[in-house]
Amino acid sequence: MVLVDVVATGKKGQPIKDLKPEDFVIEENGKKQKIATFTTPDEIAKAAAPPALPPGIYSNQPEYRAPGGPITVFVLDAANSQFSDQAYGRLQMLKYVDEQSKSTQRTAIFTLTDGLHVIQDFTSDPQLLREAIKRYKPQEPSMSGGGPPPVSSAAGPGVERGGGVQTILSGADEALAGFESVRLSYLLDRRTETTLEGMPGRKEVIWLTGAFPFDLIPEDRNISEAELENTAHGIQQRSLATIAGGAVAENQRTAHTEEIRKAAAQMSAAQIALYPIDVRGLASGMEVSFNDLANRQRLDTSAKAVVRMSDISSDHETMRAIATETGGKVYVNQNEIKDGIAIALADNNSAYTIGYYPEDKKWNGRYRSIKVKLNRDGTEARYRKGYFAVDPMEKNRKGDQELAEAMRDGIPSTLVGFKAQLKPGEKGKARVLFLVDAHTLSAEDASGGKKLNVSFYAGPVGADGKVSGIRTLKVDQAVKPEVYQQILQQGLMTPLDVDVPAGVKQLRLAVRDERTGNVGTIDATLAQ
Repeated sequence: MVLVDVVATGKKGQPIKDLKPEDFVIEENGKKQKIATFTTPDEIAKAAAPPALPPGIYSNQPEYRAPGGPITVFVLDAANSQFSDQAYGRLQMLKYVDEQSKSTQRTAIFTLTDGLHVIQDFTSDPQLLREAIKRYKPQEPSMSGGGPPPVSSAAGPGVERGGGVQTILSGADEALAGFESVRLSYLLDRRTETTLEGMPGRKEVIWLTGAFPFDLIPEDRNISEAELENTAHGIQQRSLATIAGGAVAENQRTAHTEEIRKAAAQMSAAQIALYPIDVRGLASGMEVSFNDLANRQRLDTSAKAVVRMSDISSDHETMRAIATETGGKVYVNQNEIKDGIAIALADNNSAYTIGYYPEDKKWNGRYRSIKVKLNRDGTEARYRKGYFAVDPMEKNRKGDQELAEAMRDGIPSTLVGFKAQLKPGEKGKARVLFLVDAHTLSAEDASGGKKLNVSFYAGPVGADGKVSGIRTLKVDQAVKPEVYQQILQQGLMTPLDVDVPAGVKQLRLAVRDERTGNVGTIDATLAQ
């Protein structure tokens, strides 16, 4: 089944909450599809109190982390944002929590630095959110590739045409930083998907960033003047039609475009809508970041402004493209960022979920476009634009890479759900009892029964947050049909013994479905 979240609003943005299935028409590659399931905003908003886990039991399963109702994740992007922009974004988040946050909204806060990190897991308590935001300290961006690209002779006077080894090294450093920044942003897309996909319903990811290190403008894509006005009204600059086809776009465009686009499509397939918010606020092109200070002698003010606005405009086009692909919304060129946060969260009040079974049953890996129409005058629909027709049982995930990322950052992955109990063993040892929800595992037909291929991992987390001494156990066996039914009902239980060095207080646990590459992770605290 393909699930599509549709945000329905009036022409002025007001939520439309009384639509019926017959008010929707959904098409895939231009062909009308039959609606099989339909959920209204009021039904989605119903949130149940999280069930309590017994003492000493840990779980990554959605019902224990974010049960029912809308789910929101804030991402503070320190990898691509200047120190001052991070500080401003943090201040605006605090203002939003103080003025508008509701206790019923399940929210988590992540940061993107040298990787993706959690500073507050899902909670509906505004006080916990407030404390987490206050704990976050702005830092110099981990990658400095967000600055302007090299300026061509068309940039105007005041440009020093330097050469030599230092110029070459500087360019190489910028290129490497840019590559690493793209990699981190791609990591954000992928890790967000693996963290949230196992949670049912629509998820909003509000990405507060000061730059996008990649460019999704196609080579033959010219931005209209209307889009230019929408992006940066009142700002005098060159036509973006020229920028999109010229040296600036060519220099910024990277080989990661297809990877990023696929990551965005995978996020939307996991019912994740991305809301990029530019924490730089209203841009004039005249701002000079700290990274630009060394270049004051190389560029005059007008040349800097042209380059900076070209850079900002490219960022905004990319933000808009990613938001559109996932059914989210972009918020740029506004100083009151907290209002952008409120606008993003308001979409939960008018989000419907539609499910359909595609008429085309072939999993050919190709991209399929989705179009939703509303049979009511004066209404607008926002939704994801398509998906890749990949067999859900054969996603061809980069299993080792995703496992390594999940074991490194400590953010619970939810594609494989499980509970775990820690039992003390002999001195320096502990036993982990895994109980895996078999409904989150794939099973192959084998000699009239079912075959499971699952790996278990456990490793101590050091004081530096790194995991070492990981123990593994693999279960690769066929079971009879009646045994498989018991596993579905009761779960797959597996013990794993692990060495625990002195002073270690936490274990990081993981389960991987070897057939699909799906991973589930959780941290568990050792009894002292």
